[in-house]
Amino acid sequence: MARYFDVHPVDPQRRAISQVADIVRDGGLIAYPTDSCFALGCQLGDRDGIDRIRSIRKLDDKHHFTLVCSDFAQLGQFVHISNTVFRAVKSATPGSYTFILPATKEVPRRLLHPRKRTVGVRIPEHVVTQALLAELGEPLLSSTLLLPDEPEPLTQGWEIKERLDGAVDAVLDSGDCGTEPTTVVDFSGDEPEIIRRGAGDPSRFE
Repeated sequence: MARYFDVHPVDPQRRAISQVADIVRDGGLIAYPTDSCFALGCQLGDRDGIDRIRSIRKLDDKHHFTLVCSDFAQLGQFVHISNTVFRAVKSATPGSYTFILPATKEVPRRLLHPRKRTVGVRIPEHVVTQALLAELGEPLLSSTLLLPDEPEPLTQGWEIKERLDGAVDAVLDSGDCGTEPTTVVDFSGDEPEIIRRGAGDPSRFE
């Protein structure tokens, strides 16, 4: 049964955030809010957590997982980023964008796109997500909480608790969340390519 944590959206209770971080460190899978919509998250090297996310969302091995990072210093440990791309990405973060970039050796192989050796990264603009990332001290391995055959992500924490009670270990809720996933921009080629149009304005990369 999933534990349910209802926190303040502007000033999240430190004790609750600490407890959720402990669940992640202990190999737990969580549902948590972001600046776009709810996401599933686990610890970076957690094989079981990755398999559970794949199972919940029915994902194949070509799915790009996302490393949700607290800041650029953390993001830079996990992806190779040129000066030109750095400027483009920095101008759009924090925000509702996911960027596909070549991964460094810090990223576990099973998270990489099998052919491109890339991974998704993002820096969210969300108080609760940032509080959790600060408590963890490392990125969250994440994927949008979009269930198979459903057109939109779940937006209510209580509904996620109800629907995924046996599939996740904790639900972190700070009120209504959006329904639009991040805009995904692939920077692994010569030119930026918009893979998914979502909550972030894609026009700056066109």
